[in-house]
Amino acid sequence: MWKAAAAPRRLSLLSPLRRPSSFPTAAVPAAAKDPGLSPLVFSGYFSSKPPFRLMGRGLASRALAARGESIAVADGEPPVAAAIKNPTPRIVYDEYNHERLPPGSPSKRAFAYFVLGLGRFAYASAVRLLIVKLVLSMSATRDVLAMASLEVDLSSIEPGSTVTVKWRGKPVFIRRRTEEEIERASREDWTSLRDPQPDSARVQDPEWLVVVGVCTHLGCIPLPNAGDYGGWFCPCHGSHYDISGRARKGPAPLNLEVPVYAFLDERRLLIGSQ
Repeated sequence: MWKAAAAPRRLSLLSPLRRPSSFPTAAVPAAAKDPGLSPLVFSGYFSSKPPFRLMGRGLASRALAARGESIAVADGEPPVAAAIKNPTPRIVYDEYNHERLPPGSPSKRAFAYFVLGLGRFAYASAVRLLIVKLVLSMSATRDVLAMASLEVDLSSIEPGSTVTVKWRGKPVFIRRRTEEEIERASREDWTSLRDPQPDSARVQDPEWLVVVGVCTHLGCIPLPNAGDYGGWFCPCHGSHYDISGRARKGPAPLNLEVPVYAFLDERRLLIGSQ
C-alpha cells in the first residue's frame, strides 16, 4: 500500500506575523544647551560611520521622544515610520506659526481689513456690472440705430401731393405744397390756435412740409388731403389739421410733430440725425 505523502504546510494570510523579540533602538542623547536642537541618532539603522543624524528642528521644538526614552526600530524600517508606529504623548510640537489669535486682536487687523476691502470691492464690481447691463438693455439695438436716419428722394413728388415714408417705425408725411397752400398757411392767425405756432417755425423750406403722421390724441394715423382745413383728418375721433399740420378742430391737443431733418441738396432729404 502506498501511503499518501504528507501535505506541505501553508502559511495562512490571516496568521499573525511574528515580531522579532528585540530591535535596535534609537537613543536620544541629551543636549546641554538647547533640547530643541538635539539630533536623533539611529545607530541601528545605518552601518556607515559616522552614524546618520536627524536634526530635531522642523515641526518639533524639542526631541521626538523625551530624554531617557527609546523608539523601537525594526531591521530595514525607516526611523520616521518607527516613530509613527510608536507615538508618545510627550512629543511637543512648535505651534508658533499656527497660533490662533482671539477675535479683535491687533495682530489680525491687517488681515481683517484685507478681507473686508476685498469683499466690498467684489460687491461694488457686481453692482457696477448690473447697472451697465441694465443701461445697455434699455438702449436702442443695432437695427434700430441703423434706421435712425432716412434719406428720401424728392424728385418724384408732385406739387400738392403727399408721400408717406417709414422712419423709426413711424409714418412721416412729406408734402410738397403749392403757392396757394403756402399763402393760406402763412395767412392764418396762429395766435388763437390751441397749440400756437407760426408756419415759418414748422418748415425749413416753405414748399416742403415734413411731419410725423401720428395723431397727437391717441396715436392714430390721419388721412391726408382731408378735413375741414384741407390738411389731415383723423377718422378715429375727428381731429382736423390744416395744411401746416396744426391742430384746428377735435380732441387733438397738439400739432403734428416735426422731426429732425435736413436738405442734402435740392432733391434729397435726410430725416433724422446723421
